Formats: sequence, structure tokens, C-alpha cells
Amino acid sequence: MKAFYITTPIFYPNANLHMGHAYSTTIADIIARYHRIKGEEVYFLTGADENTEKVVLAAKLIGKTTTEYLDEIVSNFKNLFKKLNISYDQFIRTSDQKQHWSGAQELWNRIATVGDLEKRIYKGLYCIGHEAFITEKDLVDGKCPDHNEKPQILEEENWFFKLSKYGNVIKEKIESGELEILDNGRKTEILAFLERGLEDISFSRSVDKVSVGIPIPDDLTQKMYVWCDALSNYITALGFGTSDTNLYNKFWPANVHIIGKDILRFHALIWPAMLLSADLPLPKILLVHGFITSGGRKMSKSLGNVIDPNELINIYGAESVRYYLARHISSFEDSDLTHETFKEHYNANLANGLGNLTSRILKMSVSNSIKIEIKDKKSFQADSSLEKYDIKSYCDEIWKEIAELDKSIQKDEPFKTIKTDKKKGEDQIKILLESLFEIACKLEPIMPETSRTIQTLILENKMPEKPLFVRKE
Repeated sequence: MKAFYITTPIFYPNANLHMGHAYSTTIADIIARYHRIKGEEVYFLTGADENTEKVVLAAKLIGKTTTEYLDEIVSNFKNLFKKLNISYDQFIRTSDQKQHWSGAQELWNRIATVGDLEKRIYKGLYCIGHEAFITEKDLVDGKCPDHNEKPQILEEENWFFKLSKYGNVIKEKIESGELEILDNGRKTEILAFLERGLEDISFSRSVDKVSVGIPIPDDLTQKMYVWCDALSNYITALGFGTSDTNLYNKFWPANVHIIGKDILRFHALIWPAMLLSADLPLPKILLVHGFITSGGRKMSKSLGNVIDPNELINIYGAESVRYYLARHISSFEDSDLTHETFKEHYNANLANGLGNLTSRILKMSVSNSIKIEIKDKKSFQADSSLEKYDIKSYCDEIWKEIAELDKSIQKDEPFKTIKTDKKKGEDQIKILLESLFEIACKLEPIMPETSRTIQTLILENKMPEKPLFVRKE
């Protein structure tokens, strides 16, 4: 059986998940479900990036221990994923010493063995919000543009990773397609960055500066910085660095890492360089999506335009949220979401579209006792758009078919034909049922519960007890 490994980023647990997190995880779930339907053995990984001082500070502010705080936030993550019907196989936590730490340390040791780690004194501008050193050119009016704070000037001794050594080979891997970046705009961005040359990066932090994190082998004065810690989760989750490497041997390299554009450089430059240094295979594809804006502006509490995925789920249902994220958010570019547009698309495409079509066809079949037999639904599954990770186009094609079925009902009027020509009317209704069943099968990775409900109603020849999607006024 063919193996397929898909990952989301691991998310910071310093706050509850927002729409961007919901999007990353939902499209990963759609792709995972599609490959399971194809008969492949899928492993789907998500998780939390927990070894960060932000978490320590956030926990102190509300009077909780770091562990208590993390457990509560991670529970909220998992509750959202449960609501969205996310079918992940593992939720990795980088604070998990048994699952994660030994693999991260093994990766560190491999990089060190080939001489790619070197201890140096570093002096620079340190942004507390990013938990990273930044440069003068990153500042706007002397402040970090993301956090609107002046960075601290810090001088400390760190281990450095010789990232500069791997620029040319990474460029070659990207240009040859061995490491594929979707889409071309992101690929161009990374290749342009590589042309300017890579600099070595700080790979550790002094234990005097950080209270959490993975100890560095043979150096108790330092702890791993985020690169070796967080990025290594993609292989530590599979048992790399432990006595049980069955999952690693079966699923690595990853078929696709799903990431937001804000962490592209980490995944397209630092992560491949680490793997090359450790003589490990590179992931095959980086699927890079844009941001979800609201009203044309980045979601921000100060602007009052933040949309909580839980709120939309409570109003419209999880299947509707999955639909919107799949069809109305681009797999590659920034996309907009407002309460108004969500309601508009929900009413037009779910309540009046798919839901109404299902009721119309089933009313004709049930009232005339017309049933169909489905012998093989696998023929409905393969799709070129999903093979290219273009989920939006896949959904657009489904809703074209929905519109065409509506038109055929209006044109042929089988509900009238059956009264004057029973055989012809029955044949028309059977074709409608088969077409609706095919649509339901195609919806399986996008809206699994809706797909299952429609298939069951058709096979049992029953009307839905209530509308699949109640119109919102």
C-alpha cells in the first residue's frame, strides 16, 4: 500500500487558534481524506510548539503553572479540531520528552558530527515577541513592525548552524523540483532570497535566557533554539531517534508540509539545510498558503475584525465552515472572510444550493418509490485538481455540477413527466439520483458528514428529517 505523509505547522499555544490555523488544518484534513479514499496509507500530523518563553509568561500572567496552561490551551486546540472533524493521526507536543526530545537531540548530534555547529559570540537586536534576533533592516522607526516594540541589544554565546554552507544545494533541489514549492510565486521568492546568499544562524539559547526547552547534548549551558526543536517534530513524531523507527521508515520523507507564507523561509531554507547536514531525505512538497483577511485587512483585536472559527461553527455548523474554507479561501493566495460573505455563500451555495437540490431530488424519488443501486463508487474519487492541491478548483467543479443538475430539473421537469410517461420520468429521476450520489462521493473529503448523510438518504430512499442547511436570515 502506498504511504502518504502530510503535516500542518505546529501551532504556538500562547492563545486559542484563529481562522488561519483552522484553514491550515482543514485543508490538510481534506488532502488526507482524499488520499485515504484513494486507498493509500495516510499519516496526518499536527501539534503544538510548546518550548517557548511566551508560554511561560502567559501562564504566569494568569497564575498557572506552565504545564497547566499548556494542557488547557492544547485541550482547546483539540476541541476545535474535533468540531471540524479533523482526522489527524497524531498530535505532537514538543514538551513531550518521551516522544520528541530524543529525536531532536539525535538530529542535533548528526549535524554536530559533520562539523556544521560552531560556538560563537553573537551580539544583535533581540525581539522578545519573535524570540529571535532581527536586523536593522527589519525595523520600522526603530521598532519591530510585528510587535511595535524596540528590540533589546543582547550579547551571548550560542551554537551557530552553518546555514550558509547549503545555499547552492538547496537552490539546486528547488530548481530541479526535488523540493517543490507550491505555488510559483513562493518559489520565486525563495530563489531570489537564495541569490542574495544565506547567513549562518544562531541555533541555541543560554539557559540563563530561557527556562524551557530541550537540553543540548554535552553542553548544559545551552538549550535548543526553535529551529532544531520545532522543525524536527516532523520526524520525531515518526519515532526518529528512538528504538522504534517503523513509522519513520514507512512515511519519511513527507509528501507535503502545509504551511503559511509567514514561515516559508524556515521550511524552505533552514529545514532542508538541517536535513542535508544530517544526511536525511528532504520533504517532497511545501504547500504555502496565504493569510485570511477580514474586510481587506489583517485580522486584529484592535481593529475588531477577528473572526473566531468556534463562533462560525456555532452559527452555521462545522460542515459549513469546512465548505467555506475549502471553496472560498485560495490554496495559495490571501483571501478575505467576513460574517457577511460567509452568510451570503452559506445561503446561496449550501441552503439554496446543495441542500435544496438534495431535497428536490429525494422528494421525487421518495414520492414515486424510485431507488437505485450503487455497485462501485470508487470510480467517482480520482481528481486532477486535488492531485495538484487546488482544493478551491475542485469545489468549484462540484458546484458547477450542482448548478447543472438544477438546470436539468427545470428543463426536463421529471416531476411532471412521470405523470404522463412513467418510464421516462423514472429514468430521469434515476439519473438525478445517480448524479447526486456522485456529487456526494466527491464531497467526502470536503464535507464528510454531509457526504455520508446524502449517500445514506439516497440508498435508503428517504427524505431528510430536517433541511441539511437551514437558511439564515
